[in-house]
Amino acid sequence: MTSAGDIMHQGAECVREHETLATAARIMKERGVGALPICGERQKLLGIVTDRDIVLKCVAEGLDPAAVTAGELAQGRPLTVEADEDAEQVLRVMEQYRVRRLPVINHPEHELVGMISEADIARSLPQARLAEFVAAVCAEEPARSKEVLETPQSA
Repeated sequence: MTSAGDIMHQGAECVREHETLATAARIMKERGVGALPICGERQKLLGIVTDRDIVLKCVAEGLDPAAVTAGELAQGRPLTVEADEDAEQVLRVMEQYRVRRLPVINHPEHELVGMISEADIARSLPQARLAEFVAAVCAEEPARSKEVLETPQSA
């Protein structure tokens, strides 16, 4: 049985929660990656920041990436898998939530031990399963109906 730990890449570099988005962007550039885990004390995973997050949630909102911290974008509990989880379960999670990167943690410490990216999946899947995975993760959302709701007018 192939596990998440077998297909992940180890040594994922974190941006610390108190570091700025400008710092996160520099690390992404240096490492040639589009996302970084956000970690607190003892590698505890708090979230993930992507290059897209920096653009849409900071720059496009008129905020200064040199003033906004990575921790400010770490909302909610991040989607993760444990290192000993079956690879098929990893694929189901990534497909269901349409995510291209997934942090791998040890439990119960919730410490980051690695990351699984699309490239990691591509290296470990048979061609047919890879095609299914890509189709599921990259599929466009169905078009939403543009119904016009009529509201009663006050008399």
